[in-house]
Amino acid sequence: MFRVSGDAPDSVFSGNASASQPTRRLRVVRPSSARSAPPVDMAEAEEFLRLFHAENRESGSLQQRLDRMRYEVDTIGTYRHSQQELTFGAQVAWRNSARCIGRLYWRSLKVRDLRDVHTASGVAAHCVQHLRMATNNGKIRPVISVFPPETPQRPAPRIWNEQLVRYAGYQRPDGTVLGDPRYVRFTEAVLSFGWQPPLRRTAFDALPLVVETVDEGPHMFALPPEVIEEVPVTHPELPWFAELGLRWHAVPVISHMRLNIGGVPYPAAPFNGWYMGTEIGARNFGDSDRYNLVPLVAERLGLDTSREDTLWRDRALVELNRAVLHSYQQAGVTITDHHTESKRFLTHLAKEEAAGRKCPVDWSWIVPPMSGSQTPVFHRYYDEDHQRPNFYIDEDATHRALNGGPPRFA
Repeated sequence: MFRVSGDAPDSVFSGNASASQPTRRLRVVRPSSARSAPPVDMAEAEEFLRLFHAENRESGSLQQRLDRMRYEVDTIGTYRHSQQELTFGAQVAWRNSARCIGRLYWRSLKVRDLRDVHTASGVAAHCVQHLRMATNNGKIRPVISVFPPETPQRPAPRIWNEQLVRYAGYQRPDGTVLGDPRYVRFTEAVLSFGWQPPLRRTAFDALPLVVETVDEGPHMFALPPEVIEEVPVTHPELPWFAELGLRWHAVPVISHMRLNIGGVPYPAAPFNGWYMGTEIGARNFGDSDRYNLVPLVAERLGLDTSREDTLWRDRALVELNRAVLHSYQQAGVTITDHHTESKRFLTHLAKEEAAGRKCPVDWSWIVPPMSGSQTPVFHRYYDEDHQRPNFYIDEDATHRALNGGPPRFA
């Protein structure tokens, strides 16, 4: 539902791993390729601080805050956000995310201030805590964990993975893939770095986290199995669906996007909402370059796949999506359907307009990937103006996530 990433358009734990020891460090994989940030654009910083004070009247003197910011930027090339500014900035970045249909809940985003965590093991530990907090016994909570910003003096920690939980893709000799084809190259890379997958490989083996810092370089960390809540996929009417052995993780924590607040970049700021069913059923399971399950489901349904005009793809896709929604509901894990969320998005749009704010929208992402014309978000035009603060696709992080190699600037 928190759809802003370059991933497929989409976004109860047990155990007692502590925040300091949640993962098993596997090994350093290669020298650091981190970089520092250029000086902060003072105009962008001023724009944000004026917005913050306009929407937070009790926050004190705007002029004093601007003077302090200008002094810091003149002195060290950047400035430090207060806790309140960080929280507001992260929430408004969600409010401004043109690709996300779930923005009605932007004020509910829990912001974790982790700007003093500089080690790879510390970042990985708090990513595990993020998963625990966000899952919340199945009642998914929107959470963002904000690690140190990039500054002119020091590169920031970076997370290579697109999401904290993603599944491996194993290339077979015959060219087919066991698992997620999107992550074949990343899987090959972490295997070469020393990652050991389960002895019995499956289509749903969680990949390790790769966290990079300027002092340590990239390190791999195995996520504790108890923090990866997964939902087995069954169907309300078709018993054979369970035989497919499908499952998916409960929380989509996007981890390869760069949060920018008032000109200050935060490259490591994993965040989550909860899933909209089509993100899993229509895209992760349905796309031909992902798990490509539509032909298999159509075959099990006994549909005529010899001609496209039988609409076998549409019929199979609907049952696949019904299975996903049914399974999450049965497991007590928060999920939403595309019809309900489309109506809620228009509620959000009306609230923003009533508040005198523009609501930027990328139509191609807001309209669901199935039955689009049956949802109210399909039948209107939107404001496309970019708003700040915001989240930005980090092309270097995406390159690492999909290729398992150093960023292109290295």
